Amino acid sequence: MFGFLKKKDEPAPAETAARPSWGERLKAGLARTRATLNTPLTELFSRGRIDDELLDDLETTLLMADCGVEATQWLLDELKAAVKREKLETPAQLREKLVGLLETLLTPLEQPLAVDGHQPFIVMIAGVNGAGKTTSIGKLAKYFQAQGKSVLLAAGDTFRAAAREQLMAWGERNDVTVIAQESGDPAAVVFDAISAARARHIDIVLADTAGRLPTQLHLMEEIAKVRRVIQKADPSGPHEVLLVLDANIGQNAVQQVKSFDKAIGVTGLVVTKLDGTAKGGVLAAIARQCPKPVRFIGVGEGIDDLQPFQAREFVEALFE
Repeated sequence: MFGFLKKKDEPAPAETAARPSWGERLKAGLARTRATLNTPLTELFSRGRIDDELLDDLETTLLMADCGVEATQWLLDELKAAVKREKLETPAQLREKLVGLLETLLTPLEQPLAVDGHQPFIVMIAGVNGAGKTTSIGKLAKYFQAQGKSVLLAAGDTFRAAAREQLMAWGERNDVTVIAQESGDPAAVVFDAISAARARHIDIVLADTAGRLPTQLHLMEEIAKVRRVIQKADPSGPHEVLLVLDANIGQNAVQQVKSFDKAIGVTGLVVTKLDGTAKGGVLAAIARQCPKPVRFIGVGEGIDDLQPFQAREFVEALFE
């Protein structure tokens, strides 16, 4: 039943060029969204004055970047108020104000995940198939290991073909034990994992759950069952319920947050694939319509391409 996976001996890596910093990778990853915003904004803000036409065009640009109607309206209302209050006259001043407002909007989402206070600290992870859920679990395991934490993975996605094998491959790569079953009830797998983690004094349990569409109500109930079983294994758990979102789906991400939150009580988000989309503005939509802490964002395939969300560096990467 249990998988005890150890890292294979590997040859010493060949000398390679220094890898770009996280900030550089973030800027590169947000290039498509930046192009969606900056190309028209550069044209807009090169105009001689602030007028209604400029503001209308700005609204269109923000909507194209998937900021959503509510966030876009809030930004425009705040900009118009600032024009009157601060007597802004140039588009350059308006651009500077927009950058500041975006940071203000996103800063409440910046809440790093604190995993102290419980042992094991149980993280339940959900998301639709294709969102990058299992890959994100592997990256999270590496992230927590770098903080000196011991990690155990629960292969609770028994619904998707090869999901167990994929997670076990990540476990081997990170030298992390994976609790898995050939088949069976996802809740039972997670229960076994929590018991094993408690016996071995593991710091963090990352529990994978089967990918579900929010419209599949009977399948969503299975995930709710996993949550209930976690609470039986540890009445204080789960200590975090992460929803993994694919940034490419734009405004659909907002509906996913609402649906999964109703079913399992989402406490944090992992937003993946920001490097593959021009819709990075969806974080603004989330901030206005269904604010949940964005614990991590992902901008690449590398094992360390998932990092804690920081509003200022995110906005700077969008506009630089």
